[in-house]
Parts: sequence; C-alpha cells; structure tokens
Amino acid sequence: MKDPDEKTRVTVVQKPVVEEGRGVGGDCLVVIYTKEPTLLGKRFVLDSGAMRVGRGPESQIVLDGDSVSRRHAHFELRSNAWWVVDDNSTNGTYVNDEQITREIGLTNGDRIKIGPTIFKYLSGQDVEAQYHEEIYRMTIIDGLTQAHVKRYLMESLEKEIIRARRHERDLSLIMFDIDHFKKVNDFHGHLAGDHVLKELARIVQGRIRRDEVFARYGGDEFAIVLPETSLVVARQLAETLREMVEGSRFVFQGENIPVTISSGVAVLSEAHKTSVDLIKTADEKLYEAKRGGRNRVVS
Repeated sequence: MKDPDEKTRVTVVQKPVVEEGRGVGGDCLVVIYTKEPTLLGKRFVLDSGAMRVGRGPESQIVLDGDSVSRRHAHFELRSNAWWVVDDNSTNGTYVNDEQITREIGLTNGDRIKIGPTIFKYLSGQDVEAQYHEEIYRMTIIDGLTQAHVKRYLMESLEKEIIRARRHERDLSLIMFDIDHFKKVNDFHGHLAGDHVLKELARIVQGRIRRDEVFARYGGDEFAIVLPETSLVVARQLAETLREMVEGSRFVFQGENIPVTISSGVAVLSEAHKTSVDLIKTADEKLYEAKRGGRNRVVS
C-alpha cells in the first residue's frame, strides 16, 4: 500500500494544450485540488480535439498515482458542448462527487475528480473572469472539503481575538481530527479517505452558524472559530458534532467506513497572547482526548 503522505506527482504534457483564447469559447479545466501544490490553478484550455487524462504518456494530462488508470478518461466536444467520458477506469471518474457510469455532459462549474485530482470546468463568455475568481477562491477555500484553508483561519482568528478583547466577550475554538484516519487510507484507499473528509466537512458545515469559521487546519485536522461563545456552549457543540459523525454512514463504492472524531475545546484567556497560543491549548486538549481513548471531547 502506498504511503498516504506520499505526494501524487502530476506531469503536464505541454504540446497538446492549446493557448488561451483558441479553445471553443475559451472553455477550460482548472485544477482546484491536487496532491502537488504547484499545480493548483493550472489551466487546460479545451480545443476541438479530445483531451485525454490518465497515467499513460499518450494522455494530454498525465496523472501519476495508484488510483489513476493508464487511460482513465477523456473530454470530447459534441455539438458545442463538452462531455467527460470514463475510459473503463479502475477507480472511476466523478462529477460533483457522483461516479459516472460512462459519460456525462458538463455544465459550467462542474467539478471532475480523477484519482486525487479535482478539476473545475469553466464555460461561457466570461471564462477569464471566472478563472481569476477561482484563483482567488483557492486562497481561502480548500478544494476538496470546501472548508476554509489554514491561512484564512489564522487571519480570522487574529481578528476575532482583537474583537473579543475589545468588547470583553468570549471566543472559543474547537480543534478536531478523525480517529485512526491513516487506517482508513491504508485499508479502504485514498479515494475513500477523500470521501470521508468531504462528507465530514459537509456534516459540520450543515451545523455551524454563518459567523463561525470552519477550516481545514491540515490533513484530517479541522478547526471551528466560535465568536461570542462560552467554553460550555462550545463543548456542547463539539459533543453534538461528535455524535453526528459517529451516527452518520460513510459509504464509498458500497463499503461502509466507520468514522469517529476526537475534539479539543479552548476559550480565549489572558494567557493567550496570539492565535497560535489559543490553537496550542485546543490542540493539547485534542491530544488529551486521543490519549483518553478517542471518540470524545476534552475541554
């Protein structure tokens, strides 16, 4: 089994990728999530020919990884509309988190997942504006989970600390991660692990308020910033989320994957000089929960 920390290398074959503005209406694919950070935001303009994706060197977009087939999928133009076709790949092609049986027509904004890589399809008269908007979005939103990124979390937390102290109001922080997540990747595969992360984020996003910041801190660890929230109330939310996750069914390709989380909760105090100090306290509580047996909340 491949090391889950090993990065997937994506090699771009430049010749078949046409220059910007020469595609049909400028339609393009943008890499919004990948194991190789340098590829984030890479744009592939679609022309009238088929754009093939796979592990084999004959593909226009070459993705190396054990979840990518040699000839995985291709994009083709039909009556001025682009379709994605799965070429009998081993692990399937996904559009908007649903595995396609064979092929499907694309609409603007569709997300196509091939192995660990997610592309976004952009189409229309304002493709250039959409592209730049997507690039900006990548600076604040994680492409896989749609939670905020760590950088956004840190900036938001610093602002909330200033506000909490100015108005003498509570500010709490929840840090949590998935119990035995490495075993999920090792036993069920990395695509299943990605599915678990996305479903977990969906559960949390359906429960928090608009003014609360939910972010992917790194790997399978997440954080929730709770303005004007006491430690008691924050702990209640963490417990609610723990129960919701434990009671949810995570099913990937017919396999049920048991998932639980451990959480640490902290409230801003005089001892916390910066956001890093508050995160450290919540993290210490998280690891206390792990040492205590996992699937629990410590505050």
